[in-house]
Amino acid sequence: MVAEFVAIVVIAYLLGSIPFGLIIAKLKSGVDVREQGSGKTGATNVMRAAGTKLGVLTIVLDVSKATGAVMLAAVIIDGGRGIISVGGASVHWQQIGQVVAGMAAVAGHNWPIFARFKGGRGVTAYFGTLFAIYPPAGIFGAQVVAITALRSRHMSLGSILGALAALCLMIPLTILYNFPPIYSAYSLAVIALLIYQHQDNIKRLRQGTERRLW
Repeated sequence: MVAEFVAIVVIAYLLGSIPFGLIIAKLKSGVDVREQGSGKTGATNVMRAAGTKLGVLTIVLDVSKATGAVMLAAVIIDGGRGIISVGGASVHWQQIGQVVAGMAAVAGHNWPIFARFKGGRGVTAYFGTLFAIYPPAGIFGAQVVAITALRSRHMSLGSILGALAALCLMIPLTILYNFPPIYSAYSLAVIALLIYQHQDNIKRLRQGTERRLW
């Protein structure tokens, strides 16, 4: 079991570390996004540095790598491994494996070993993990991201509100319908990280100086 969890962490981190934004922008436009705009390798900075189409492609690939990491964890830790009690709540080993993979994938995206530990802010990776863990929450949150970003032209605002919206969907399900609490705890932890990663954006939003899309 220990070896399996070690494998999950290593594989998920390495998958998360693939800097698709950096690779795509470099190959298609010769731009190193780490030297442009925010210096991040995420989709928003790719959009600004290399164009909207490449930014959208970055979103798809970054989401896919995180989704794949969590799905692979569910295969490695199959559903027949049993249940343990954590804080009075019953948790499947497979659920723990998914959460561990999700955290590792987000960490890899933010601090990728393949890009000198300069990555993104974790938003697309987080939603990628949600699509594997609980698709309705991922889809709902992604819709909030899209609507907010398109109306306000602030991707940072859309990202934060979308992540919070996904959590707001999961909490009532946890309280009322026996939804696995480990998933809500995971989302809460990652959202705290996302907000920390967006400190500069939040400051600019409050000052009215945040960069706009397009």
